[in-house]
Parts: sequence; structure tokens; C-alpha cells
Amino acid sequence: MSTITVPAEVPPVSDDVEQLHKAFEGWGTNEGLIIEILAHRNADQRKLIRHTYAETYKEDLLKALEKELTSDFERIVLIWTLDPPERDAFLANEATKQGAKSNQVLAEIACTRSSQELLLAKKAYHIRYQKSMEEDVASSTTGDFRKLLWPLVTSYRYEGEEVDMALAKTEAKLLHDKITEKLYNDDDFIRIITTRSKAQINATLNHYKNEFGQEINKDLKADLKDEFLMILRATIKGLTDPVKYFEKRLRLAIEKTGTDETAVSRIVATRAEFDMKCIKEEYKKRSSVSLDQAIAKDTRGDYEDMLLALVGSS
Repeated sequence: MSTITVPAEVPPVSDDVEQLHKAFEGWGTNEGLIIEILAHRNADQRKLIRHTYAETYKEDLLKALEKELTSDFERIVLIWTLDPPERDAFLANEATKQGAKSNQVLAEIACTRSSQELLLAKKAYHIRYQKSMEEDVASSTTGDFRKLLWPLVTSYRYEGEEVDMALAKTEAKLLHDKITEKLYNDDDFIRIITTRSKAQINATLNHYKNEFGQEINKDLKADLKDEFLMILRATIKGLTDPVKYFEKRLRLAIEKTGTDETAVSRIVATRAEFDMKCIKEEYKKRSSVSLDQAIAKDTRGDYEDMLLALVGSS
């Protein structure tokens, strides 16, 4: 459910490229023109624009944008302009360089993408960085975090809807037993979360709730300051209900003292062409204001205009 409004009659790509080049000329950059074009083109169109720009002006459009733009507006435009697999590769690589505070970004990419989307991101990672996402995740994480994150990024989950209800019952009990014993890093616990299909995990966790009285994530709140449990809860929510996962991450990023623009930009750029409409509906249910209003209240200028264009401002 994309929120990107693509014009009924999209101008020829050569026109878009010429207009973008003009936006960089003169005394000041025409940020409004950049937003008007790039925020209203889908992934295939943006990819063609970038290719044509490079052929026409012998310069990568991303390099041109980097020279002309600054701050949060620069970041949202750059990551939006990237092809989705290349964007995920960029975000994952960035996360591996930022230590434990970015582990959740790695879990987010691994858990909220389809198996094919994750595979394409890993292929893009090879091309962009001449190494694998898996080796960088393994070398940049330690202990329980590595034990969880490495199999998450290496997994290629079955995407079918078939479930084994007997297995769901057995594994729900196993998960409950391990949580009761506070063995959150147990090998079988990690194996289930990192390898089962999303349909199978949903069946297991539905049985967990029915059998043991509450959702598994509530049982994983034994210590709210435990960073591994935080990543584990995020992993489970990302696998089972990505819309609610992204809504909560957006809400926390906007409502915290000092907006977390990095998180807002990442989520808006990665979800605008997928499930942003559903995320906006969930945000309105959970908050007293719409996502559009929250963004308008907490951001300013060209950055605000770009975000609103991508979320589909009403």
C-alpha cells in the first residue's frame, strides 16, 4: 500500500533529469523542484532517472545531491533515491559500524523484509561493499547479539502459508519453558525465531497466547533495560506484525525528547512504497494526532516537505 503519488502522466525521464540538473544550477539549490520530482517517482522510475542522469552528465545523481544538500534533508533524499535493495544494503552496512545501538536496525531489515527482499539486499551488499552482509554482521556483533542477528541475516525463510499445528503447540511450550527459566539465548529458542516461516511463527505465538495467557513479548519484559530482550521483542514484532512494529518505532522516534530524525527518515523512506498507508492508520489509532500532523509539528523546512510528500500528506 504505497503512499507515493505518481502523476497520471509522468514526464519523459529526460525531462526529469534536465530539471534535476537545473535544480543544482545558479546561486542556490531548488530543493522544492527536487522534492517535486523525486518524491513522486516510484523505485523503477528513480532507478531510470539515476541511470540517465549518469549517462547525460557523467556524474552519479547521488554525488550531485550530496554536494548540494545538507543535514536531515540530504539524508532522506539520498536514501529514498537508492534502489530498495541497495538502500537496505547501505542501512545494514551503516548499522554494522555503529555498534550495539544499531543492532535493532539489522533485526528490522532481516525480519520485516520478505526472503526475496533480504536476498536482494545481500546481493546489493556484495556489489556495493565487495563483501557479505553476513560477515560484517558476524564481525561487528558479539555474544547473544551475534547469536541472534547472524542467523537472522543468513536465513531464507519459507514464504508459504502452510503451518504445522502440532509443531506450533510443541514449540510454544518450548518457548514458554525457556522464558520461565530465563534462558532467552537458548539454542532452540533462537533456532525457532530465526528459521521458521513467518506463518509458522505466528501459529506458534498464537498458541502461546492461548495456552499461557498473554503474548510472548509481555513475558519478555522481565527486565526493560536488558538490551538483548529489547532486540528479541523487536525481532518477534517485526516478524509477526511489521505494521505495528513500524508504527511504534515511528511514534517513539517522534515523541522522544529531541526527535530521532535518523529513525524517522529510515522508516519513511523504506516503507513509503510498501505499507505506509497501514502504518498511518495504526499511528492514528494509537496517537491523538495523525502521522502527518506529528511530522509537521516536529520537523521543519525542506525535510518536513519531503517527509510529508513520502507519507502522502492529507
